[in-house]
Amino acid sequence: MPQFGAPPSGQTPRERPAAFGVAERDGAIALVRIRPAGGGDWLDLPGGAIDPGEDELQALIREFGEETGLEIRAGRRITDFGQYFVLSSGEAVNNVASVHAVEVTGAAPALKIEADHELVWLDPTEAIRRLRHDGHAWAVARWLRETAI
Repeated sequence: MPQFGAPPSGQTPRERPAAFGVAERDGAIALVRIRPAGGGDWLDLPGGAIDPGEDELQALIREFGEETGLEIRAGRRITDFGQYFVLSSGEAVNNVASVHAVEVTGAAPALKIEADHELVWLDPTEAIRRLRHDGHAWAVARWLRETAI
């Protein structure tokens, strides 16, 4: 499994299981623009941490809905990766993540509870350039190569 980023100096990152999805519509993929109150403006794949008692697909479906207001069906696994980064709380983590191709099955605005997340659709090659995390960009590149075959 590829590992991206580096642990922050002086901190031991906690392993944080996570799941993310790549949804395509009319040649664009779904991303979330995150603009937290404390500052920042990032693009990420929809998804996030796996809560206790969830499996990765349950977490993916829940997180996708919370961030985008979309209902999805999880499909094939694209890849796994690790990504070191620091949460907005200041805690260092290593997201140990799976990434799945997903199909949007409907809109469910009531699912969206993360006010600092906005759904955006972007060309996959532009997404690769602009995604915040190298692991997300790598997963989109893998998805793009596999869908072009």
